[in-house]
Amino acid sequence: MPLLAVIVGALVGASLRLGIDALLPHTDESFPWSTLLINVAGAFALGALVARVWPTAPDWLRAGLGAGLLGTFTTFSALAVSLVALADAGEWALALLYLVVTMVAGLAAAWAGIALFRSRTTPLTEPEADE
Repeated sequence: MPLLAVIVGALVGASLRLGIDALLPHTDESFPWSTLLINVAGAFALGALVARVWPTAPDWLRAGLGAGLLGTFTTFSALAVSLVALADAGEWALALLYLVVTMVAGLAAAWAGIALFRSRTTPLTEPEADE
């Protein structure tokens, strides 16, 4: 079941990525806005899922949404290719800016997803401490 969920999730994630790349195309010498948007949105979504869905979700759902959907929607390889393309084009400052913005925005988005979707409920009783 987890393998089937990964395959279905991958079809959806890759299709979404392709659609966004088509809407926001970029050259090797320009800032890769589509890749940045995709990776930051994916980091936020994964943070939200980890906070809200992961604690109770079955393995197949975590595999389908995590490795399948978000694994194909966001990719480190697209980040690396964009960085290499910018560097090859002599756009070193833009490549560095892209790397820093991606890392800071991605971490902030993951944190925001976890913070916004973390369960706000508190247990009715405090767990007993081990003595």
